[in-house]
Amino acid sequence: MKISARFKAAFRAFGQKSAGGETMTLDQLMAAFGIPGDVSGGALSEATYFACLKVLSESIGKLPFRVLQRTAKRGVVPLFDHRYWRCVYIAPNRFMTATVFWTLMELCRNHYGNAYAWIDESDKKKPQLWPLDPMRVQVVYDNALKLSDQPDLYYVYTAQNGERCVYSSGEILHFKSHLTLDGLVGISVREQLASTITGQIKAQKMVDQLYQNGMTAKAVLQYTAGLNDVKVDEMIKLVNRYASSDNTGRTIPLPVGFSLQPLNLKLADSQFFELKQYTALQIAAAFGVKPSQIGDYSKSSYASAEAQQLSFLVDTLLYIVKGYAEELTSKLIEDKQIAEGVTIKAQTEVLLRADQHTQIQTYSTAVNSFLFTPNEARERLDLPAVDGGDRLLGNGSSIPISDIGNQYKSEV
Repeated sequence: MKISARFKAAFRAFGQKSAGGETMTLDQLMAAFGIPGDVSGGALSEATYFACLKVLSESIGKLPFRVLQRTAKRGVVPLFDHRYWRCVYIAPNRFMTATVFWTLMELCRNHYGNAYAWIDESDKKKPQLWPLDPMRVQVVYDNALKLSDQPDLYYVYTAQNGERCVYSSGEILHFKSHLTLDGLVGISVREQLASTITGQIKAQKMVDQLYQNGMTAKAVLQYTAGLNDVKVDEMIKLVNRYASSDNTGRTIPLPVGFSLQPLNLKLADSQFFELKQYTALQIAAAFGVKPSQIGDYSKSSYASAEAQQLSFLVDTLLYIVKGYAEELTSKLIEDKQIAEGVTIKAQTEVLLRADQHTQIQTYSTAVNSFLFTPNEARERLDLPAVDGGDRLLGNGSSIPISDIGNQYKSEV
């Protein structure tokens, strides 16, 4: 199905001057698509929740997605000339780099439970991917055959002015969260842990209020004379003004016959910080983020941090990356090419980069074991190829298992 002329006009108008000399801004372009420009506040204001989104989004943004082909003779080779290579590896659209786009997709996938991108193939040679606001997309399964003669999944996008665009399943990239009850739409962690995240936000607000009150809790204002409600309110405002954080350490003036008795609230006695830390770990665990990644190093060392990074890749990211690769391959690669071994995969080894000494030692072992050619190892170190470096080299004492013992046989 074709996208409406209104949205095409919005893309063409971006960055171009109108008849009045005005230039369409990115905010206006986002508004044309209904994408919110401000997602602050709410769950995003909670530090642990924000840190988990940051870790996951940046981790996916670091991964280069490449179009590869598995061949019988040459093994796995990159397809630099594939029409979707630039789209997934460098710039999905002319306004976003791959890093920004995949970071945005992962943010929406976690925060809203679903991330959507329209596959724009108006230019067959240079296709583009455009993100859609998840809050304005409705997923519909047409089992009543009202939209076509075959049951299919459709995505209905509603703009701010009420205009709707309907896309078939093959026109939208849909990345779901790990939790889905029907296999069609995902459920965000924010929805599942609403009460836990709300509790953390309230805890932070309480600490902020303590700072504003000069690190003092509630107090009882005692007086002997009778005061009406208006005078009491005025007196309380006066005391609050002098007891605020701006006047911390200064004298609080009180009239004769008045006394201020503070109600000391000790955070340590209520195990406030322990409970706050425990709740933070619960949120991180729901995302699959390790404690050290949200700043909790209480039980970590350098060696355990490395192990946690490997565990994070294996236990958390591999599932996410596999889902991305499957969705991209099924929607962007033709069936004929898939049968020929063409696929889209993420290069996950970039997350496990070791120090230079370890890298050189590892690649040297791989070259000596006939796994890498010297040029393949040099490529991974961002070094130029050399003549004769495309041949497999290795230890001369290595022999095929079928030839074991032949060296001891005497020639007749």
